[in-house]
Amino acid sequence: VQLVESGGGLVQPGGSLRLSCATSGFTFRSYVMAWVRQAPGKGREWIATVSRSGTTNYADSGKGRFTISRDGAKSTVYLQMTSVKSEDTAVYYCYARHVIYDTEYWGKGTLVTVSS
Repeated sequence: VQLVESGGGLVQPGGSLRLSCATSGFTFRSYVMAWVRQAPGKGREWIATVSRSGTTNYADSGKGRFTISRDGAKSTVYLQMTSVKSEDTAVYYCYARHVIYDTEYWGKGTLVTVSS
């Protein structure tokens, strides 16, 4: 099983960034996918979830600025980040959970740094 995040980097406040999470080794369509972040010195914070059918939910911190989506053909989940703020600086992790068996998988994360 692999969840490989990419797309992180340095971005200026107010800018945009798209994170990708390419997955393999499990049945992507059977899993709810999410993005979770961890800022320096803080615990993990759930950001957004996309269901198998594409229904999305967002934490207040990302609502209106972030968009989560999934591509079943590519077994990939995305997080489009816009109007980023310094407080969005964190390691962003991809997360998968089976809808019935609660099996969980995590990626290793990609660092997003928001700074001028």
